[in-house]
Amino acid sequence: MAARFLCLLVVAAVLAPGEAKAAVPLAACGTSGAECAQVQVPVDRSGLVPGTISLHVEVLPAASTPARGTIFLIAGGPGQGSAHTYDLGSPDSASFLQAILPGYTLVAVDNRGTGSSGLINCPELQRQVFRATIQRQAALARACADLIGAGFPFYSTRDHADDLEAVRQALGLGKVGLYGVSYGTKLALAYALAYPSHVDRIALVSVLPVEGPDVFARDVLPQMPKTLADFCAGGRCRGVTSNYAGDVVALANKLETHPLRGRVVVNGKPATTVRISGEDLLNAVTDTDLIPGLAQEFPAAVHAARKGYNRPLLRLVGLDSFGSIDSAADLSAGLYAATTCDDGVFPWSPATPVSERGAILSSAVNGLPAGALGPFGRWASNFGTAAFCEQWPTRTGQKTLPSGSYPNVPVLIVSGGLDLRTPTAGAAAVLQHFPQGRLLVVPGVGHDPVDADLSLCAAREVRYWALGLLTSSTCPRAPSLVRTVPAFPRVRGKQSPRSTRALAAKTVTEAQSVWAVALVSSGGLRPAGLYGGSLAVAKSGLGMRLVRYSIAPGIQVSGRLTAPAGKFPLNFSGTVKVSGRNAAHGTLHVAGKTVSGVLGGRRVAGRSLSLGAEAGLVRQGSGSASTVRSGFPAAWPRFPLGVPGEAASLLAR
Repeated sequence: MAARFLCLLVVAAVLAPGEAKAAVPLAACGTSGAECAQVQVPVDRSGLVPGTISLHVEVLPAASTPARGTIFLIAGGPGQGSAHTYDLGSPDSASFLQAILPGYTLVAVDNRGTGSSGLINCPELQRQVFRATIQRQAALARACADLIGAGFPFYSTRDHADDLEAVRQALGLGKVGLYGVSYGTKLALAYALAYPSHVDRIALVSVLPVEGPDVFARDVLPQMPKTLADFCAGGRCRGVTSNYAGDVVALANKLETHPLRGRVVVNGKPATTVRISGEDLLNAVTDTDLIPGLAQEFPAAVHAARKGYNRPLLRLVGLDSFGSIDSAADLSAGLYAATTCDDGVFPWSPATPVSERGAILSSAVNGLPAGALGPFGRWASNFGTAAFCEQWPTRTGQKTLPSGSYPNVPVLIVSGGLDLRTPTAGAAAVLQHFPQGRLLVVPGVGHDPVDADLSLCAAREVRYWALGLLTSSTCPRAPSLVRTVPAFPRVRGKQSPRSTRALAAKTVTEAQSVWAVALVSSGGLRPAGLYGGSLAVAKSGLGMRLVRYSIAPGIQVSGRLTAPAGKFPLNFSGTVKVSGRNAAHGTLHVAGKTVSGVLGGRRVAGRSLSLGAEAGLVRQGSGSASTVRSGFPAAWPRFPLGVPGEAASLLAR
């Protein structure tokens, strides 16, 4: 994330014509022309718990005319601060957002408990939320509530919606548009229900219905097999598995009874013990809808584990866990708990003592009808929020979400065809509430399709919505960042020059997916190969450096590979040296899909062993990637690969 900027409080106004002057002082912050303010709101609007929270607000004036109004940008989580995430003070961020939302003043608010708005930081929960068992997570969540203190009950979605209204009033705004992503769609819908007369248009990306998520994940688990099957449609997993969804289902149910455990090198030395239960597998496979590279490697790793070869899956789950967001400023695990556990409709009442909830929860899970959790066993109910919130203290008289009718305004709903955490079924249900609504499904993209769609089709449709147009256009299947990884090799003994070339080609293809995982990692990830060596992401441009990187015993690849950001999947090129006790030593030249050179004194040539049937190649502007990721059910705004300014020019055509 770009560095945050301190906001000096001086009087200024950034308002559309005809709107009232801001009631709070605004001051320049960042280098994009953005301005910042602090808006004070009560901790408890009933007044029983004293105190206030200072909300950090960023405002970016419209960069083009005519002035069309104001749009609130609402990030995901819950736990992301919208101002922190959208970073309106950054020129790169500002240029892309102004391109898809032309003529609008943009407002982003760090929700209470996030970013610079009274950040909730529960260190133990933050550190272990991606790694601990569900029982441990529940205990850490309870400890987090104790750390928050008397204010813990005042972080519900309704509280966040009321805060947005307070900001609207403080800025002196009339009607506003809402642009929400993931959990941000739930908050946008809650605001629209509570304040329908103040909303003039809505865009929802990766929709979480206002009543969601289901506390047992019944809205997600039954949809998962079809989504996984769609990932491999058209022969994209040819030579790896004929039934990706079946592999995941069978392996998850098996691992919940007999967890997988092993020591692998994930990020340099020493080796780390990785444990994978059924819940862990579902968490990791869900992350594939947000993390490029993880998705392309998962079918091969899961199929290998189902056949008894566990090393690839252990390392992949380890990479996923290591790369998880650790900074509360980026995504607060404490706020996630406070909002999720306050919103949820659980099988116990708010007044039920914690000591009695376990029995009530078990009874409710055992009473679920057959198929409620899709093809997964009852254990998969832990994938929902009920078990996580079992020990969370609740108040009597829980604040409910607003009821009533949504405003009849233009609504664009965008859903990724490969979204595992907010499936399209939820988006279709929300569409029924909006007569002027349109649902755009983007094939080949997972969570947060506007930012992840490398073809820019989804971003272009958002631009049309902002301009007052609801088209009937459709998007083709979006290309992936890198190619799907072939089946992991199982080899022993000395290899011929020809077989060494084939194994080196597989190594290069597999390294590209691991490079993509490392590219979006928050923790400075320098992944190890399955059998040693390391991979480092280039400090600039699209490239990597391999040092004795190995996915097969005794076959090591070293060298630098780079890719132009004009075609997707990316085509890496460069020269690598092949070494190792089982290899025919020599040098290979990688040029996209072609790998040739001299090994063991013999000339070898051929195509790489990456899979066919990939999505079509799509041209786009060159540049570097700017992405962040999360293991929470959340979305991080991510720019399509390429300089945002160049993406903006493409959108404007």
